[in-house]
Amino acid sequence: MTAFRWLTAGESHGKGLATIVEGVPAGLVMSEDIIAADLSRRQGGYGRGRRQQIETDRAELLSGVRHGKTMGSPIAMTIINRDFENQGWRVRMSTEPVDEEVERVTLLRPGHADLAGTQKYGFDDVRPILERSSARETTARVAVGAIARALIRTIGITVHSHTLTVGPIRANVPARIDWDAVDASPMRVADKSVEQAMIDEVDRTREALDTVGGIFEVRASGVPFGLGSHVHWDRKLDGRLAQAIMSINAIKAVEIGDGIAAASTPGSQVQDVILPASAWERRKWERATNHAGGLEAGMTNGEDIVVRGFLKPISTIPQRMPTADLLTGEETTSFYERSDVAVVPAGGVIGEAMVAIVLAEAMLEKFGGDHVEEIIRNFEGFIATVGPREPRS
Repeated sequence: MTAFRWLTAGESHGKGLATIVEGVPAGLVMSEDIIAADLSRRQGGYGRGRRQQIETDRAELLSGVRHGKTMGSPIAMTIINRDFENQGWRVRMSTEPVDEEVERVTLLRPGHADLAGTQKYGFDDVRPILERSSARETTARVAVGAIARALIRTIGITVHSHTLTVGPIRANVPARIDWDAVDASPMRVADKSVEQAMIDEVDRTREALDTVGGIFEVRASGVPFGLGSHVHWDRKLDGRLAQAIMSINAIKAVEIGDGIAAASTPGSQVQDVILPASAWERRKWERATNHAGGLEAGMTNGEDIVVRGFLKPISTIPQRMPTADLLTGEETTSFYERSDVAVVPAGGVIGEAMVAIVLAEAMLEKFGGDHVEEIIRNFEGFIATVGPREPRS
């Protein structure tokens, strides 16, 4: 069984995005419509910019799927950038040499990859850096995540997200979240009472020619025991999840469970008490709480995985910020093309994709097989062993 691996390629205003996904077993139901559903969710959310009106993202499956099911071979997908046809991008982002002179971008934007990238790769033009470092790349991640989501669902794992904060506005999270209502909310918030306040905060920020950040929360339910491992640092699932979320554009912090609050709480108050068999309601082994966010010692413990991503306000803002010119080092102001005001709702969808990808990797490590039915058999065989250990003769 090949490990779940994936790569993305493409630039923000180039011809399109591409991705290859390897390690998906045969027999998984898959279609362009399944992937399109998540791509559409990524483009939504109050506070998005004009780019989302230009693009209607849809992944075209080129290989690895036949008659609606995966074949066990690599899956290749492309997503066309419709904006490539507009505003001279055909010349600016041509893959072939062009005769006409193309204006260089030399005004460095603080908060972006511009300065570090040009110094690393030796460019005298910011364009090659900003095109690949753009959050447009996350479109391809969400397409991969849709495949991963379908895979983990075969053993009962589901992944959802909701907006926890937008700027200073914080939601109260209900004990039971209506995920359909979250997806219907323009802010993707579970607490309807703060929805309008979040919208007002985005509007106020837009009028101030600024951007606003926030926190999204991703929850994975139906996760079995034993994904990940404690035996090596790079097998610990909490570390892998943290890296995956941190890799999303504008994420500057990650929290698992009650990690931040737990740092200032007595140890006796953050333990997730293991309940005796007499208190079990849903399954073997239950906890009184889930402060650990479903992960202990790098392994899943049967509770929901809870991961939060902290998004800084995106750095592309309409205000001209003080900066320096790449060529001369002289003082100038940054340039602006266009941007979103708030991306927290979309960030949650991208977070779902990254969590699903990591869980798919871990699922195949634990229950791997070449066909979905084989994986399910392996999973069911393991689940039959979960529970109190009877005395062995």
